[in-house]
Amino acid sequence: MERLSARLLSWASLIDEKTLAQAHTTARMPFIHPHLALMPDAHLGKGATVGSVIPTLGAIIPAAVGVDIGCGMIAVRTRFTRSDLEGRDLAELREQIERAIPLSAGRYNRKVVATAEPRIAELEELAEKSGFDPATYAGNWRLQLGTLGSGNHFIEVSVDELDRVWLFLHSGSRGVGNKIAGHHIAVAQRLARQWWIELPDPDLAYLVEGTPEFTRYIRELRWAQRFALLNREEMMDRVIRQVSEFLDTAVDEQERINCHHNFTESEKHYGKQVWVSRKGAIQAGAGRPGLIPGSMGTASYVVEGLGDPQSLNSSPHGAGREYSRSAARRTFTHDQLREAMTGIEFRDTDAFIDEIPQAYKPIDRVMADAAGLVSIRHTLRQLVNVKGD
Repeated sequence: MERLSARLLSWASLIDEKTLAQAHTTARMPFIHPHLALMPDAHLGKGATVGSVIPTLGAIIPAAVGVDIGCGMIAVRTRFTRSDLEGRDLAELREQIERAIPLSAGRYNRKVVATAEPRIAELEELAEKSGFDPATYAGNWRLQLGTLGSGNHFIEVSVDELDRVWLFLHSGSRGVGNKIAGHHIAVAQRLARQWWIELPDPDLAYLVEGTPEFTRYIRELRWAQRFALLNREEMMDRVIRQVSEFLDTAVDEQERINCHHNFTESEKHYGKQVWVSRKGAIQAGAGRPGLIPGSMGTASYVVEGLGDPQSLNSSPHGAGREYSRSAARRTFTHDQLREAMTGIEFRDTDAFIDEIPQAYKPIDRVMADAAGLVSIRHTLRQLVNVKGD
């Protein structure tokens, strides 16, 4: 760990100047307490750096939570081993999963399926208690539950160091969460203009605790975080069903972990109750299980938090980009993507060039930087990868 200023601590050994400048700018906001923690996977983001932990007193920066509220990971360890999959056509399993779960931006369910019904009922009740109608943001929000999205979201079948099969996926609150985030970012920016508040970046506009705007944001944020968690649960149940059909036997879950990495919680740190916005970071309190995926084609990790107080009990959420999507497309080729995915069943298309592993920081370096934040319980290697383009 390196102390870059009184309010900025960094665990990132690989970081560019623009990202550092952005982190310094956020750390200078007057309500940061005690300091901003920059994770090993830090890279440039909207307003605030992706891969940062931002504790605030009496205010929240909506853009520091991110536009995919509640985005995160879920993993299930099964009783199966690699040998149960040997000799089977993994392309068939991939295609089954692709049929069961809508992929890509703007792709949603055609109807509410039975497994989604109780989850949607829970979200309807929570929205009613929170005093808002999610349909004002997205009329089809119910059909979004159980859908993956695009970008770096994925579904994977992997094996650990003991050859045990894990099911692993990454997604968030989909279109409805994005609309909620966008609305409140705009509200914060409007208030800054209204009160003549000078900001170093418009995306660092904030909402002040105790105001109606802050209260509404927290209520809708918590709803979107719950939507994201249930969205992952719904998709995982569908993946389990497809694996069960593929192997013609029931899937016996040995372990399930579900964690956010774009979210806000009220926590006590350094003697004060603060709002901790983790934008690309997971909670890593002592003994807390967590998930840190690598990039497409590399290892992922099941971890346990070490409870480092200076990191505000946090750790990285993944590899972190080194190339923007457009730069990756200019730099890498389809053949390089195929080479990186050797031995992994995936949908072979140039739509995924911007997700090539070389566009991300080396996950081994990230995990080495995070050695004081988490311990590694399991290392997962992909057998099947499913993504939306």
